[in-house]
Amino acid sequence: MKTKKLIFAGAILIAIAGISISGCKKDKSNGPNTDTSTLQQLTKDEVAMQGANDDADKDVNDVISKSGGKAGNWVPCNATLDSTSVVNDTITYNITYNGLNCSGTHNRSGQVQVRKNVNTHWKDAGAVVYVKFINLHITKISNGKSFTINGTKKHENVSGGLLDNLGSTLTSVVHKVSGSIQATFDDNTTRTWTIARQKTFTGTPGDLICTVDGFGSADGKNNLVMWGINRNGENFYVEITQSVKHKEACGWDPAAGIKIYSIPADNKSATVTFGFDDNNQPVALNGNCPTRYKVDWTKNLHAGTLYIQL
Repeated sequence: MKTKKLIFAGAILIAIAGISISGCKKDKSNGPNTDTSTLQQLTKDEVAMQGANDDADKDVNDVISKSGGKAGNWVPCNATLDSTSVVNDTITYNITYNGLNCSGTHNRSGQVQVRKNVNTHWKDAGAVVYVKFINLHITKISNGKSFTINGTKKHENVSGGLLDNLGSTLTSVVHKVSGSIQATFDDNTTRTWTIARQKTFTGTPGDLICTVDGFGSADGKNNLVMWGINRNGENFYVEITQSVKHKEACGWDPAAGIKIYSIPADNKSATVTFGFDDNNQPVALNGNCPTRYKVDWTKNLHAGTLYIQL
């Protein structure tokens, strides 16, 4: 009996030792004390900024393309479109916001200015317009977070055609967006970035899919969709390694795809995979709207996984 007790006690000690050793390995690899706040903030800012940009881009597209391309025949919700002015060969439209967007997801104030050549028709392949954000203040209704953006972008209709014609006479429309933007947040921190974004629209109006790829290059990195300086004054880069798909039916939230965020100065990066639900389970692109995205982060020799609310 004594021998059996000794053997049993020894087995328990071995088991405890095994648990302790495996626990140490897990702690070392996952880095529980590693500060990932800047990576989390970077991904949150990018998702928020992109959602706001997409919303404004849709308004711009509608203003210059509705009713056969005659701007002024369509005005965004809770906004005014002033009488257009022509200087030399350039026509300018000013969209002034004062309230909720059409989907009720964001409250907006400030102005978006659209400029194009008087002979430019947005439906034509190669058509270009310039968009300027002027103190555009945006508050996301779901969380109360707000920011103000300023900057200028170039929009090019690469393929030609209008989004309203998708599903009937067209199967896809390709746009390219480039430019520089600055955002000021509630705490007065700022972020500046360069955009190099290609958007391919498919589907039918009301149920469109926007597939996003990056075409930018900087500091030896390619396929960049944006890069710049984050709230902490660090240089950051966002590369798309698997096309990111946004669903119109889900308020243009990202529903699939992979981006890699990197902050080289602090030797940290994050691979962001879109398309998860509240239980951290994958959501099919043709299924329910996603509510979270997955962040697989690394910093020096540490790594871990987080799930963040959209």
